[in-house]
Amino acid sequence: QVQVVESGGGLVQAGGSLGLSCAASGSIFSINAMGWYRQAPGNQRELVASITSGFSTNYADSVKGRFTISRDNAKNTVYLQMNSLKPEDTAVYYCVESQGGLHYWGQGTQVTVSS
Repeated sequence: QVQVVESGGGLVQAGGSLGLSCAASGSIFSINAMGWYRQAPGNQRELVASITSGFSTNYADSVKGRFTISRDNAKNTVYLQMNSLKPEDTAVYYCVESQGGLHYWGQGTQVTVSS
């Protein structure tokens, strides 16, 4: 079993920065992927960014150049640094750990960007 816990988030003005972190614990495979999704009210959950245990990254077009995903394999932790935030980035951000064809989700953390 895998547990995923997010931290960070909050309220920030447009143009500001915010950082999220997510720690996975339990039976973690050495080869896996971790990532961040977000869901705004009335919208579907969408991929923000992902990173493999080999440090390959993938970003949504809407966040390229503004968000940076990174990870610490020794700590099974993934980070999301969000810069130049826009009101449309407002959403609940979810962390996911994927391994062996299974996906483990965190409880989500709210990010609100005021204009």
